[in-house]
Amino acid sequence: MKYIKQVSIIILTGLMFSGCSKLDEKHRDALVGVNAANVTATDILKSIYEGDIRDFMGQENVWAIQEHTGDQVVGPTRGGDWDDNGIWRVLNQHTWDANHNFIRGAFNALGRIVFNATDALQRNPTPQQAAEAKFLRAFANYFYIEGWNQAPYRDNLTDLTETPLVRKGIDGMNYIITELEAALPALPNGPVTKANKNACRALLMKAYLTKGVVANRAAPTHTAADMNKVIQYADEIIATGATLTPGYFDNFSKNNNVLSTENLFTGENFGGTSSGNVRSRYFCSLHYNQTPSGWNGFTTLSDFYGKFDAADTRRGQAYPGVTNVSGLRVGLLLGQQFDQNGVALQDRKGNPLAFTAAVKAIETDPNTLEVTGIRVVKYPPDLTNGDNVDNDYVFLRLGDVLLMKAEAIQRGGTATLGQTTLSLVNSVRARSGAPALVGSVSADQLLDERARELYWEGWRRIDLVRFGKFNNPTLVRTAASSPDRMLFPIPAQQIAVNPNLEQNPGYQ
Repeated sequence: MKYIKQVSIIILTGLMFSGCSKLDEKHRDALVGVNAANVTATDILKSIYEGDIRDFMGQENVWAIQEHTGDQVVGPTRGGDWDDNGIWRVLNQHTWDANHNFIRGAFNALGRIVFNATDALQRNPTPQQAAEAKFLRAFANYFYIEGWNQAPYRDNLTDLTETPLVRKGIDGMNYIITELEAALPALPNGPVTKANKNACRALLMKAYLTKGVVANRAAPTHTAADMNKVIQYADEIIATGATLTPGYFDNFSKNNNVLSTENLFTGENFGGTSSGNVRSRYFCSLHYNQTPSGWNGFTTLSDFYGKFDAADTRRGQAYPGVTNVSGLRVGLLLGQQFDQNGVALQDRKGNPLAFTAAVKAIETDPNTLEVTGIRVVKYPPDLTNGDNVDNDYVFLRLGDVLLMKAEAIQRGGTATLGQTTLSLVNSVRARSGAPALVGSVSADQLLDERARELYWEGWRRIDLVRFGKFNNPTLVRTAASSPDRMLFPIPAQQIAVNPNLEQNPGYQ
């Protein structure tokens, strides 16, 4: 991998920041300055949907700090490839500091959304546009409060020399909930590529589940009242007619805007014209000699692979329009790989391209470093549109909603619609052919089901923190990490210009 630094301006603080991307994203910012008289709320919302929010689609920044810090993604150094001065490794090992590029990049990216959404609210928006801006701002603030426990903001953008204020902890999460509940009535029913009622309900579910974590990260408590709010919003989503998509991977395909019946909020991409770096979800994992040719980087771990029943199609399957054209299966790739004619592929040295279950943080054996690790293809590749793929990026969907409702019942909420934790989990499992669980569902089993259903979708770290498992060892992080790792450090550059921010415990 070549490490590419991109320099941009974050309007929120006026700071320069560095990010990283394998692929240059085509951000279509409509803003030329906060006082531009000809810029409308319509322009700004478009810039968020087709620009700012696409930062979530790359393999760096927000996705990197949510997934590489968990137990499903590892970015091994492969000889001279993918070391990048250890930027991936320190995330996996929980040894990052306040100068980590991706933590800083994520913080800045969220700040752009918050700033631009606030700007839209000050440009005479329609009631629907105001609701959309509030949802988008709350979406970014959710990650701020959950990940850093602090969310910088400005209520008035007329004087950018004023130091941003900061919401913290439970006050910040309560503000998010208040904003979302105020926005909900004015939001439209669709489309899913824009802020809508069901997206708002799903984000409210996450906020109510996270309240107990934010209130006490050392020993989270979840009140029955909060869990009943999770259940209420789940039932409202179910009442709109959302159903699980029969084909699991259709939710992520290049035609997911048509095929998915469960996606609730997606980042829209325009095949062949304009898109974020959603293709990183398969390029970062695939070998150079596969189709499409990848970057031979990230893998998952064997204990995650072992969580799947052999009948569970989420673990891997052939996919029409991909496997018959390229030989590539979707899901988790282990063992010998083949082309569309059934011919066994080779690595660059002519050895069998057979992915192994074992992987280390640093691979040094020149005979195996190209094939170590189980590869992941969550989004069926768009083989026709080049860099600008047509797969819309999935943020929120019904599979997640059903499992959140199951969790809320397990944490003390009142069951509704004749659904129990067991029946909800089994409804998700049945879609992919996994055998039904029997009896009851433990917290560990529920977390494992979230792992199987939502792998590589950017929620794993948040789930592990909520279930008290984030600091546990993994196959490549052999010792438990310190509890202070549950929060990210405030980037040093941000603290330097905003005295209202306080560094989180455990960081300097």
